[in-house]
Amino acid sequence: MDSLKQPVLGPSSRQKDPLGRKRTVVSSLTKDEELKEVLKSYTLNFVPSFILQQHFNHRGFFNAVSIRFILWSFYHRKHQTYVDQHWQEVRVGDFVRLSCNEIIPADMLLLYSSDPHGVCYIETANLDGETNLKQREVVRDLPQQCSELTPENFHGRIECENPNNDLSRFRGYVEHPSKVRVGLHNNNLLLRSCTVRNTETVIGIVVYAGHETKAMMNNSGPRYKRSKLERRLNVDVLWSVVLLVIMCLTTAIGHGLWLSNLKEAPFLITDSVSPALAGFYLFWTMIIVLQVLIPISLYVSVEVVKLGQIFFIQNDKDFYNENLDSRIQCRALNITEDLGQIQYLFSDKTGTLTENKMVFRRCTIAGVEYPHEENGEKSNEKHVAPDRLLVQKLNCLSSPLFLLRDASMELTYIVDFFMALAICNTVVVSSPNQPRHVVCNINAGHGEDGDQEYQDEEEGSGELGSWKGIEDNMVPLNVGDMSRLEISNGEQGSAGEPGADELIYEAESPDEAALVHAARAYGCTLRGRSVEHLLVELPGMGSLAVRLLHILPFDSTRKRMSVVVRHPLTNQVVVYTKGADSVIMDLAESPKSAERSDSMQGHIRKQTQKHLDDYAREGLRTLCIAKKVLEEEEYEVWLKHQVFAETSIENREELLMESALRLETNITLLGATGIVDRLQEEVPETIEALQKAGVKVWVLTGDKQETAINIACACRLLRSTDHLLTANCGSKVDVILLFYITSSPFKFHATDVTSGFAMVVDGCTLDFALQDDLKDNFLELSQHCRAVICCRSTPLQKSQVVRLVRDKLRVMTLAIGDGANDVSMIQVADVGVGISGQEGMQAVMSSDFAISRFKHLRKLLLVHGHWCYSRLANMILYFFYKNVMYVNLLFWYQFFCGFSGNVMTNSWVLIFFNLLFTSAPPLLYGILDKDVSADTLMKLPELYKSGQNSKAYLPSTFWLTMLDALYQSLVCFFIPYFALNGSDADLLSFGSPINASALLIILLHQVIESHSLTWLHAVVLVGSALFYFSFTLVFSMVCVTCSPPSNPLGVDKLQMSEMHFYGVCALTTVLALIPRYVNKHTHTVMLPIFKDNQYYCKRMQRWNQTQAQTNVKSLITVEHSDIMIPNCDFRLPEELKEFGTPSSPVLS
Repeated sequence: MDSLKQPVLGPSSRQKDPLGRKRTVVSSLTKDEELKEVLKSYTLNFVPSFILQQHFNHRGFFNAVSIRFILWSFYHRKHQTYVDQHWQEVRVGDFVRLSCNEIIPADMLLLYSSDPHGVCYIETANLDGETNLKQREVVRDLPQQCSELTPENFHGRIECENPNNDLSRFRGYVEHPSKVRVGLHNNNLLLRSCTVRNTETVIGIVVYAGHETKAMMNNSGPRYKRSKLERRLNVDVLWSVVLLVIMCLTTAIGHGLWLSNLKEAPFLITDSVSPALAGFYLFWTMIIVLQVLIPISLYVSVEVVKLGQIFFIQNDKDFYNENLDSRIQCRALNITEDLGQIQYLFSDKTGTLTENKMVFRRCTIAGVEYPHEENGEKSNEKHVAPDRLLVQKLNCLSSPLFLLRDASMELTYIVDFFMALAICNTVVVSSPNQPRHVVCNINAGHGEDGDQEYQDEEEGSGELGSWKGIEDNMVPLNVGDMSRLEISNGEQGSAGEPGADELIYEAESPDEAALVHAARAYGCTLRGRSVEHLLVELPGMGSLAVRLLHILPFDSTRKRMSVVVRHPLTNQVVVYTKGADSVIMDLAESPKSAERSDSMQGHIRKQTQKHLDDYAREGLRTLCIAKKVLEEEEYEVWLKHQVFAETSIENREELLMESALRLETNITLLGATGIVDRLQEEVPETIEALQKAGVKVWVLTGDKQETAINIACACRLLRSTDHLLTANCGSKVDVILLFYITSSPFKFHATDVTSGFAMVVDGCTLDFALQDDLKDNFLELSQHCRAVICCRSTPLQKSQVVRLVRDKLRVMTLAIGDGANDVSMIQVADVGVGISGQEGMQAVMSSDFAISRFKHLRKLLLVHGHWCYSRLANMILYFFYKNVMYVNLLFWYQFFCGFSGNVMTNSWVLIFFNLLFTSAPPLLYGILDKDVSADTLMKLPELYKSGQNSKAYLPSTFWLTMLDALYQSLVCFFIPYFALNGSDADLLSFGSPINASALLIILLHQVIESHSLTWLHAVVLVGSALFYFSFTLVFSMVCVTCSPPSNPLGVDKLQMSEMHFYGVCALTTVLALIPRYVNKHTHTVMLPIFKDNQYYCKRMQRWNQTQAQTNVKSLITVEHSDIMIPNCDFRLPEELKEFGTPSSPVLS
């Protein structure tokens, strides 16, 4: 076997343990006590953070270690047999044999499958969280598919693209010794970490191994996001550093001046040390002494608080979905507070606002509409009640006297329509008796090769490929197959009824499942699928083997998918296409055959468009169905281009796109479908509450405009009093004209129009509006609209819109979606929320938070978001306060000790004061405090605006807190100073009441600031105080030389035995807390915003009613596609004429 042209896996890089790195600490201090203090403090601060980090990493570590030693069957070339080896020994070019339920050890090219149809099924739950099976195919044109592949007999050269993390793409080719190239695709690749299912044996060759596999390249860990509050915190930490430098410079200068004014050198200071050098030494001494001012432990405390907040969020029973047995997932641990500051919400529609449980509701075939009224109340895609009229037309096929030559053009359209619904998909067929086992018996009733044997007959005339004259090529009719469609007792059959031949369809999207079930309800049943064939049962014709030539998958650019098949009845090459009506209607051209057909297609297009508009107004999801018959010569020419594109490595996507566009032209329109996708429960209430909370809601959807508007009205995003600004621009000049028209009125009335306007933008207009020279205008216009709906938008456009709003407006954004097309915008937004629904787990895997219903967003933001922000902001302010307050005590003492860097307490109390004595209360404060009850927050969404405006943590709030800490430190220091002035108290006796008063002030300060106190608060606060007094008392009784040169023996014991000590502490505490208490009393009693919730609720309700009764006059009134601008004589400006004239109405 030729060598694989693939980069060889190099030795895996091993990261060193960060704790194993050597660090050298150089100190210029003459005393080591301060150095010991800072080392103790840093160690005790960093160890909890390290332990916390390892807690979250140990699971992944042990999983990685265990995976590396899993055994797999590897082909040993020397012994020419398969032997067991460990995963870590896999290399590129190795042949691997796997059995059912085994995990794939590397990215492998599938060369052999024990399945007779050359397919393999894998479960990708370990990769993307999806549990539905994915089908993979053996590389085409490989020999020895009847028996197990022998690696020694495999001769070929495999060339593929460089390793990358794109799970949906794989490019390469296999070159056989005959120089024939066979293209390699993603459906030929078995990805690492996936599990083989329903296949006895598979053999593959490794193309990517180790860190070069797609799974490992995607396993970069959760994307780190910094919250808005954290960014503000980092700024204030820098201010703390500035304050520290100022204080240290002050003491250093003071120490130098003090020494220079002394006539003789003081004790322990030699004459050789100049005042300047002593001041320099003192500067670094004070850096160590006052280092508590920099809140290093605050970051650890913030992490612990966020863990506590996440714990309560994940255990909230309101987020539990009993039907799915799922609860909320907090995948990001560091942005919980951002949930309380969201200003813009970007939402997908399908599966996010709606159930994504598609039910076949209506269809139009050949211009005739079939309403399917009985499906209006169905809730499952399997439950399809066939339309009576359509059943009657199809029943003629099961008549024994029916001849194909008698088939009308309408009946031909109907059968082709349901044929397209059945086969134009990637649905996997399963059996309930053997779950997830493929039901496919292609050879039943046919030739040995699985194809229908055809005789050479003249092809039918007509673009559709008429059935006249092909009876001799047909299989015998099975008149019993359509019996279930007969109408009896006034009731119709249902495809959802369980039976002996019940099939299970596993589809990539609910739309595909709904269409396949609808086709089955009319007797056009997809019974099996293999690599090259589809087994389809047609009404009155039995099971037919449809040869599958090509699948052109759906993509967001083409907005359609197609299958190329060999029709079993006509032996013609037929292309079946389904896709968005906006593209299918443009591709449908009038046939050039007969005038009757020409007029018929014109009539069909006209009626179909009318029905599509009706469906959209009802909020239905619409798809158009079309077909195209290819001549053999035309197909051979296209096939050459397709094969060239498939075997190309460079620019393969572009070449495949060109090939698809070359094929999907001049198609014949068959009809259209309307699928109902109902709103989820409480979606209108949720959106209404979020809008009252000041959150601007944008809907970004790929659906057509009328459907998006209908759903927006149903979920109360659009109101009957709104003035709808609809932008459907066909060119750039139309977009420029739109912005020019709307700019003048909005400039003069910027505050009056926000509540009265909503904007709807289609994909083409959005594409122009997102260009660099127009996006600012688009953003300015959108700011004046209460709601914005972007329809026909692609995944790229969704992410561009979110990024534009986030970066230009500097606002907090949240994106929510449920599908793979929402991943990009979820990752771009400040907070990404995924919904675990019907379209896989891609959105969930890339999100920060995952919920099961859109209604959960209401409580997540309004309650938990508000609490998380309020708690964390207040906790951070409290942390800064207690650090600054205590450090200032040490600073004031420097004015009385010659700025020597000495302190009035022993080093252990200094260390433990911030680490132990006052560490637990802030954590409890940040986890349990509730400024407003959950019921009040749910009833009054307006309270959420305080978080949007960052009222709990503003620069002014930070500096006011610093001033309060400064005042309290002055009181706490100088009252004991004046009380003990003139006494014989020593250094530690002077510091004892100061430390005790500081502790009581800090703890009672939290009591004043707390909005809700529980028994747990009491236990922690009282416990902290008792712990301090117990520690100092025991320390002073047993420790003799613990804090040289001073001796703490008996100091605190003596202090606590005197009433003077308690009087000083009480007076100091009261005087220090009076300003804080007065300020709190003013806001809670004299201004009772939250005191009486019932009173506040009534007051807010009256305010809302008053606002609702105020009619805002519109400046732009859109009626019957006319633009009406009061007091504005609009003319096209000269600077716009160079772009040309508008090609279509700008506003409608």
